[in-house]
Amino acid sequence: MQEFTARRREPTPPPKPAQPWNERREAPVSGARRRNRLLGMACAVMAILSLLASDSLLRGAALVGAGFALPQGAGSLLYPPTESSSAALPILADAPTHKIVLGDVKNFDLRATPADIQVLMEEAVAEYADQRRDGDIRDKAYGAKDASHAWGALFARNTTKSQPERDLSKDLAAPIDLQLDKSKPAILIFHTHTTEAFEILERPWYAVGWTSRTENGAKSIVRVGEEMAKVLERAGWQVIHDRTIYDRQYTGAYDKSRTAVLKHLEDNPGILVTLDVHRDAIHTDSGVRIRPVAEIGGKRAAQVMIITGVQEGAIAHYPDWEENLRFAAKLHAAAEERYPGLMRPLFFAPRRYNMDLTPYSLLLEMGADANTLEEAIYSGRLMGDVLSGLLEGYIL
Repeated sequence: MQEFTARRREPTPPPKPAQPWNERREAPVSGARRRNRLLGMACAVMAILSLLASDSLLRGAALVGAGFALPQGAGSLLYPPTESSSAALPILADAPTHKIVLGDVKNFDLRATPADIQVLMEEAVAEYADQRRDGDIRDKAYGAKDASHAWGALFARNTTKSQPERDLSKDLAAPIDLQLDKSKPAILIFHTHTTEAFEILERPWYAVGWTSRTENGAKSIVRVGEEMAKVLERAGWQVIHDRTIYDRQYTGAYDKSRTAVLKHLEDNPGILVTLDVHRDAIHTDSGVRIRPVAEIGGKRAAQVMIITGVQEGAIAHYPDWEENLRFAAKLHAAAEERYPGLMRPLFFAPRRYNMDLTPYSLLLEMGADANTLEEAIYSGRLMGDVLSGLLEGYIL
């Protein structure tokens, strides 16, 4: 924002000593002097209004110049939604219209590239200079057109056999029995496939020798979870972020993470929301790798897919799957309403993936291996922002 400096004025003679209050006498005011005084007051008011209007316009111009839409309603990247903007969010039958107080999030630019990621990108230019093209990367923006069913901001790919025509709009509107204590850890973020990684540079191709896995948490899905947790913490939530590596041996990774999640739940009974944060891999038969991406606020974001399951066939002992489905529907719709284009179709399938451990457990796919780490981190921040706003409606 441009700063304004006061205009200098010509020096004026020092004022005469004031008379004691009980000796002061007002001189008669002539009609001309009265008109001049009123005119002066009007000019002063107009000057103040002009400054305020200029300041507002400059702020708006700065936002537009930076690639933002002007803050209005629930879509702002710089400011949290207010009570007046909550109408833009999907209607949640059991959640009151809420005023979200996000701590210092209003002073936090979700679009800004973290300094360590900027360094990684700069180093990668020289490090990868000798790499050669092995195959193509193609951008794709998934949406309702790729879903089997759609209800406005909620769209899903339903592959279940027992619920093939389920109306998820009813799950979106249905109440959930979620009650959170914000003074205690309420959210757990972990990564069953901890070593999943991303491209560092945005290129239309991938290279021979590039690996999509690393135990370096600064370059893996762990870094995405870290940004998600930071945004939630800025909003006043207490988050446990488990960075333990569970997939050194890929087989059995879910058993290992399950044991850890059960221990976290035992140590922190206030945790009701658990998020297993992954990244996807979308490859075609011809070797092309798909990069699911959307432009949000003038910046590229990795698209996000929520996975939620059903008790069906071999998937047994999953009594709370409907509660998970309702929670998934609310999170998906809130994210797509707040940041249009962020979401891939919700994947409703005969899966469990440890989501039976609480009624509010989901698996999130943050982009794919063809996305850049920067794109995935941006999406992590956006999802943290959406989740914090959604959960505000369920505080004890």
